Amino acid sequence: MTTADDPALTGLAARLRGLRPSLGPVRLIGVDGHAGSGKTTLSAALSRALGGAPVVHLDDLACHASLFGWTGRLDRQVLRPLGRGEPAPYQVYDWERRGYIHSSVVKPAPVVLLEGVGAGRRAVRPFLACLIWLRVDRETAWARGQRRDGAALDPFWASWKRAELRHLAEDPSAPFADILLEPHGGTFRILERQTRGPAPGG
Repeated sequence: MTTADDPALTGLAARLRGLRPSLGPVRLIGVDGHAGSGKTTLSAALSRALGGAPVVHLDDLACHASLFGWTGRLDRQVLRPLGRGEPAPYQVYDWERRGYIHSSVVKPAPVVLLEGVGAGRRAVRPFLACLIWLRVDRETAWARGQRRDGAALDPFWASWKRAELRHLAEDPSAPFADILLEPHGGTFRILERQTRGPAPGG
């Protein structure tokens, strides 16, 4: 079985569709976890299960100089337009060229996924319909991420680990997660289900 036909994700997608909108017409879903835990893979699978729900990657909003200093940019360029029911054009950081030289647009779909370390931080939680924490211990997740990125990025990973530890100590997400997911044999297992309730009549 692959994530494409994972019944846990199919059921989760149906539940997310039934939540109350949290940001104008949008149900904003946070997907958080340690770097390398599989958030991008999970978000892609959930997007497919949701019929092509847009995904905003927090890596696109962060930068070398401020790994977790993206909340103002997220608010101005993504949250406020979506809250008005408008398309949200936002700048995308190029990690090789070290500049915001690209752009993207997210439309106010019924469900929008926000993925990345810090998606469940306190400044973002009021706008979320649901927060998912991908439960992979940090050492395992980091090892996966470093294997994926190769030895050339080891210096970056050293600085990233310090920044992630500091961020999650000061502003943790996992204790506030509505749903915990754990990778399991190529799919995902729901360990806890505490979503904030269906929409009226849902």
